[in-house]
Amino acid sequence: MLGEYRITGRGAAEIAAGVEQAVGTGELRPGEALPPMRELAARLGVNANTVAAAYRILRERGVIETAGRRGSRIRPKPATTGREQLRVEVPPGGRDLSTGNPDPALLPLLAPALAAAAEQGDRVPVRYGDDPVDAELARLARAELDADGVPAGPLTVTSGSLDAVERVLAAHLRPGDTVAVEDPGWGSLLDLVPALGLHTAPVGVDDDGPRADDLRRALESGARALIVTDRAQNPTGASVTATRARALRAVLRDHPGTLLVEDDHGHGIVDLPLHPLAGVTRHWAFVRSAAKAYGPDLRLAVLTGDPVTVDRVRGRQRLGPGWVSLLLQRAVAHLWTHGAVDRAAVAEAYRARRAGLVDALAERGVVAHGRSGMNVWVPVPDETGAIARLLHRGWAVAPGARFRLASPQAVRITVSPLAEEDIAPLADAVAAAVRPSLARAYG
Repeated sequence: MLGEYRITGRGAAEIAAGVEQAVGTGELRPGEALPPMRELAARLGVNANTVAAAYRILRERGVIETAGRRGSRIRPKPATTGREQLRVEVPPGGRDLSTGNPDPALLPLLAPALAAAAEQGDRVPVRYGDDPVDAELARLARAELDADGVPAGPLTVTSGSLDAVERVLAAHLRPGDTVAVEDPGWGSLLDLVPALGLHTAPVGVDDDGPRADDLRRALESGARALIVTDRAQNPTGASVTATRARALRAVLRDHPGTLLVEDDHGHGIVDLPLHPLAGVTRHWAFVRSAAKAYGPDLRLAVLTGDPVTVDRVRGRQRLGPGWVSLLLQRAVAHLWTHGAVDRAAVAEAYRARRAGLVDALAERGVVAHGRSGMNVWVPVPDETGAIARLLHRGWAVAPGARFRLASPQAVRITVSPLAEEDIAPLADAVAAAVRPSLARAYG
């Protein structure tokens, strides 16, 4: 128990901070058991209630989990460590296909949009108490949401999609609640949920989106919320089809108290139609970020939802950051109105790279997934071995462990940096890495 590490502190916050820091540095490892509360209280010379409060803080921060008489343990994937630490070092001269970044060549120039927004701000400076949402941005966003069949609702702006998801979850849920999440799914989201003191219930994903039977089981087991990626799911590229959307809505109708959060991850970079789920539960939120189509540094997402949810998000924003910079909002509105991104061309560029790699892998006997977006998901029998073999051949890909809860091993390949001439050599390397016996045929 705890190996050589000794928990210290006199107050609950101090004890919890020490444990959390030890997890972050690796002195306490996932799965290690913590002492029973009374035992630790006696050792530290404090009241047992102080230790109980410290353990409660750690549970709420997603650092530990408690299982009745079996006591408390460091979570298998504690929020303190973060999945982003599961990285690979790119060898000198190697190609990095692990980051999930868009192709810079497909992103617009920001200077004209920022200059136009700054000029508008110079004419009419933003003041405290002004409307926190730019009217033109709201008009443009609402028109697109209407065209895509997203239900009518109030609108606000957050600092990216993960910020929106966090605020929506915090508006409705409490530590200890369970959230149904896609598995495999977005690594940052899988970190965020336990960091809020919430539990995850994995829902399997195929090319058509979350599986309805898995969702039903999660909700019948007590999950209070569901987070869905409508298009360009990270990491698998799944996109919810019309048929799958009907099946998921049918499940949600049987659980109208479920908090539904939809992230349209592929907005602006895919050519597949949107099939939203919103409207069948009492509380829902729908999020669109500008990051993938217009640049990761544009920390802006549009959020709509039912009036209660959006009002709670706005209220909490007022007590914190106040609002997302109007300068940034106006710059994004300028990009939208001036057609800075040819969405059809961007979608086709990513489609060609994905399809090229998936087809080349299929020719080599390797199954891969990538229906939309900028990533390809390749199931592998040995994640560590496949990554090592690919690194040896000069290709760095993302470990599937960054994105998995209970789903099988895989690697994620970001196709953004690929040119047409890269496809065949990469497919050869992946085939040799996934199925070493194929190396003679395709090495």
